[in-house]
Amino acid sequence: MAEKLRALFEKYREIISYLFFGGLTTLVSWVTYALFAGPLGLTVTAANVLSWICAVSFAFVTNKLWVFGSRSWAWPGWLKEAGSFLAGRLFSGAVELGGLPLLMALGLDQPLFGVEGFAAKIIVSIVVIILNYVISKLFVFRRK
Repeated sequence: MAEKLRALFEKYREIISYLFFGGLTTLVSWVTYALFAGPLGLTVTAANVLSWICAVSFAFVTNKLWVFGSRSWAWPGWLKEAGSFLAGRLFSGAVELGGLPLLMALGLDQPLFGVEGFAAKIIVSIVVIILNYVISKLFVFRRK
């Protein structure tokens, strides 16, 4: 049984790691947002922007090292990866910002768990998670 689990983990290590560190990235986003908006007293917009920067920075490092195994910190390569990662996250952020109202306009505006449009938010989040994985794997941390 343990061997089967180990084999499954090895087969899907990259995806499992991506989901694990994605959960930690979400935690970083929430904790930093709470810190910036709470004790530090920043506006909601400023707290949200700063928490996004913290989360994307955390995601870059964890994806680089532990998900996709890119170990080089040489300046030109690192800068290219960081720039590509940021561009990908800005693109997926735009997809999220545009996708939510689009899905709601298409009829997914029903409340879920008492929150208006939450079903659309879940669908958009799943699309963004998949999109971020594909962008990172194919464009940011691709192996030669």
